[in-house]
Amino acid sequence: MSKLELVFVPAPFVGHLVSTCNFAENLLNRDERLCITILIIRPPPPWDNRIDAYIKRSSSSPDGRRIRYVTLPQAEPPPAEELAKSIEKYFSLLIANYRPHVKEAIITNKWPDSNPKIIGLVIDMFCSAMIDVANELNIPSYLFFTSGAGFLGFLFYLSVWHDQVGREFNRSDADLKIASYAHPVPSKVLPDFASSKEGYDSFREHGVRFKETIGILINTVAEFESHAVNNLASDPELPPVYTVGFLNDLEGQKGKGNSKSEDEEIMKWLDQQPPSSVLFLCFGSVGFFEPPQLIEMAIALERSGVRFLWSIRHPVDAELSKFEEILPEGFLERTKNRGIVCGWAPQVDILAHKATGAFVSHCGWNSTVESVWHGVPIVTWPLYAEQHINAFQLVNDLEIAVELTLDYRMRESDHRENVKAEEMEKAIRCIMDCGNPMRKRIKDMGEICRNALMEGGSSSISLGRFVETILDSKSCS
Repeated sequence: MSKLELVFVPAPFVGHLVSTCNFAENLLNRDERLCITILIIRPPPPWDNRIDAYIKRSSSSPDGRRIRYVTLPQAEPPPAEELAKSIEKYFSLLIANYRPHVKEAIITNKWPDSNPKIIGLVIDMFCSAMIDVANELNIPSYLFFTSGAGFLGFLFYLSVWHDQVGREFNRSDADLKIASYAHPVPSKVLPDFASSKEGYDSFREHGVRFKETIGILINTVAEFESHAVNNLASDPELPPVYTVGFLNDLEGQKGKGNSKSEDEEIMKWLDQQPPSSVLFLCFGSVGFFEPPQLIEMAIALERSGVRFLWSIRHPVDAELSKFEEILPEGFLERTKNRGIVCGWAPQVDILAHKATGAFVSHCGWNSTVESVWHGVPIVTWPLYAEQHINAFQLVNDLEIAVELTLDYRMRESDHRENVKAEEMEKAIRCIMDCGNPMRKRIKDMGEICRNALMEGGSSSISLGRFVETILDSKSCS
């Protein structure tokens, strides 16, 4: 039986790679003729060093014979001054420099036991330059969008805005009518890149190029982002849209940052807490706060009286002894019977635990997906990237989150006001109130999203449509 190959080019961030690998495994389960090559762009130091560890673990999966990882040679990085202008543009330029390496890998890297026909190049949201490679090799190209449908709609909106206004955004601009959002979007919640000419131009170009693909795959569930998905699917200028989420790494965080005994200690403590009683605070692997903000957070936690599990990632990677120096004097001692402060936290396991009642989150898409999957309501504290517009959507369009802040910017310490303890305490009491209807709403949505991947569910059907498309005689002739 002849094999048919899809080639994936994920962005060099472990969160993007995780979603890509999970999607690849779902595809392999659909048809035994399929095999997949994932081309790895290893970012220059000091960027994400967890990619190699993830590949090593994924390579040992049962589908190891039908999925392979090819690490590309290093490409010339853009000039350092580009990084100072815009991190988003820097990575877009860096990835574009990998075009010849991707082309060479597709042409020369053969499977040891077969010579499958390549039926598609699947690119990440940062990798639109790879459409050039697909065109040169006469291969169909598809977009795999690792964030949500609402944010994808915003990227398409950039061209509309540019045609009307001709410039990047200002945070003083009036509320925006973006079709993929049900409510007008305040300019203060737009991503950082939207107000930077370099980042704005870079993502506007991505959005234009996405339309050149012949299919868009989104890590979301049709029922979850119904307004955004319906808007994208009904746009005649866009290629077909496939909702293939949620794509979760339910096993991937074990042993990432802690020893096994440290993780076990956290989970043992959770086992001793009442159901839905613990507030979990975690802000991603690079989300951190300066000491004055940490003090406000500690005061709010102590005043609220709730049980809590607080993961603190500090710029100097503080250990527990350092926490005592940063947090209010005596805080750890006074709250030791109802709270834990740690460095790394096994987020997936914590969100899955019955004791976890709510999640104070930076609202990155992967964290949002994990929280919804397990039916845990969110308190919004976005920090960078597209997290602010995600948080707006969770609060206003989807109504599964309590707004604490929507416009806190981690990179703007010189112009930013700290969130006060009183504001945080109010949000904590609201989200932990067992009578809050939001708690039932997100549990119901979690069940809908899990069912979407089951046979007959919306994501399962959408994935089936995509597989039928790529196996169509026109694709495989």
